[in-house]
Amino acid sequence: MIGGVAMSNGSAFRTFDRELHAAEAHLTAGLSPETLFGAYMDWAGHLINQPGRRTALLLDFLQDMAILTQQAMGVTTANALQPNPGDRRFNHPGWASYPFSLFEQAFLRAERWWSVATTGIQGVSRSHERMVSFTARQLLDMMAPSNIPFLNPEVLEATWQSEGRNLLQGFSKFVEDMTKQTRELQAKLPLRPGRDVAVTPGQVVLRNGLIELIQYSPLTDKVYPEPVLIVPAWIMKYYILDLQPHDSLIRFLVEQGYTVFCISWLNPSRKQREVHLDDYRKQGVMTAIDAIAAITKARKIHAVGYCLGGTLLSITAAAMAREHDERLASLTLLAAQTDFTEAGELQLFINEAQLAFLDDLMWKSGYLDASQMAGAFQMLRSADLIWSRMVRRYYLGVEDEPNDLTSWNMDATRMPYRMHSEYLWHMFQNNNLAMGRFPADGKPVSLSDIDLPLFVVGTERDHIAPWRSVYKLHLLNPGSLTFALASGGHNSGIVSEPGRANRSYKILERKKGAKYRGPDEWLRVAKPREGSWWPEWTRWLGACSSAPKSPPHIGDEEAGYPPLCAAPGTYVMRR
Repeated sequence: MIGGVAMSNGSAFRTFDRELHAAEAHLTAGLSPETLFGAYMDWAGHLINQPGRRTALLLDFLQDMAILTQQAMGVTTANALQPNPGDRRFNHPGWASYPFSLFEQAFLRAERWWSVATTGIQGVSRSHERMVSFTARQLLDMMAPSNIPFLNPEVLEATWQSEGRNLLQGFSKFVEDMTKQTRELQAKLPLRPGRDVAVTPGQVVLRNGLIELIQYSPLTDKVYPEPVLIVPAWIMKYYILDLQPHDSLIRFLVEQGYTVFCISWLNPSRKQREVHLDDYRKQGVMTAIDAIAAITKARKIHAVGYCLGGTLLSITAAAMAREHDERLASLTLLAAQTDFTEAGELQLFINEAQLAFLDDLMWKSGYLDASQMAGAFQMLRSADLIWSRMVRRYYLGVEDEPNDLTSWNMDATRMPYRMHSEYLWHMFQNNNLAMGRFPADGKPVSLSDIDLPLFVVGTERDHIAPWRSVYKLHLLNPGSLTFALASGGHNSGIVSEPGRANRSYKILERKKGAKYRGPDEWLRVAKPREGSWWPEWTRWLGACSSAPKSPPHIGDEEAGYPPLCAAPGTYVMRR
């Protein structure tokens, strides 16, 4: 007792703190202020105590100023810097002429100087260094001359040629974007599921509180006896793998003679706030496997997981191996991580302080909102996804032509509070799956228990699941593993249909029990191949399958799986 007031565990005060943190998160885009402050104090404190490094930075700055002064006077352009590969902000030919070339060079030198200033400071923790460097890059991207209309030759040229109509059109779009009416209009996707995308014919044969299971109609007279189960990520809608017919991985599989099933995850609300990550395994993947076995009468099933769905599928396969459940014929993981020690730039947002802050934000709403996740992904590529789009829309008055991938990217989903918290703490923070500590049904699983042929795909420019991180499954499982590295990024490298221009991949098989080969050595040894990796994968699946036979019926009413509605179902429509 203190002054007649009973001391307790402070649950009411804890609730107050969580409410405060949730309110703060709306002002900081979900980033913990304490995390950012600690990172900058770590960086600044060590830099202050390194006068030699500061002197070197000063000399670099003075040298850049001297070169820029010479360029401003028209003396030399011999030391001109080039934008980083993939940076399209300065592609317009007007940037090559004075004075715009000077603006470009000043920005590129500032970009290079801050990159040097925020990396390699001895004593700064790796996580703090990445955060400071990332934040500096965000601020520089915001201040790029391409974002300032009177410094951008492309905007000035468009204004001159259109007599200012581009600015009027851009201002009109800006006003529209600020109104509720337009936000509602934007909620209507350019390409609609079931009409423009997700049109591969099939039926929903199972629905529970977490998934709809779609069985696709056969397109060949004979099919392989082993059906294919696709487990997509639930961070977005499943139809990334069933876009338009020409670039649908699901349709491609069906055309190759496979009976395909795909999970369509529920877009959760507050009602699902306490759904656990293991519920996704049991009510999602395991329920789907039970249904597929009952419908097709197949003894073996090929399992395919994409992104977060691949991580969940690897947990499921390890748990099945532990319980001597031998219903899987093979395991394919597409851009899916099982070791999270090098999980890319998403790790910028992952430490104990940040996760605690994010927990309070999700606790308040019961889920992580789709717009917050989309904002985090856009920040990773802000130059392309935020500022370049702003220039095109508001300064040039140009509307981006929608395509199936960008339309899908607008169709984000929420993440349940409990599940997402468990995922971040178990995987990103503590790496429990790779360390053999992740629990399924209360008992830890080991990826080394999986005794199946493995086909694993990484993509060259993946900022969500870097290919070297995906490659680490070589260290966690000693079995037969075929690894393919596809050109493109996290989405475009997977949606890489045959006939698409400028596509290539590398592939090598590691035999069961063979010695480990590091990723750099693998990169040297593997020979590039032109085209899509899809045919290579279906040939591999065929080698893991039995002789084709007549296709099974859609659903099985007697087994309790009657067709419920046509694909793409109802869950995919919830926004």
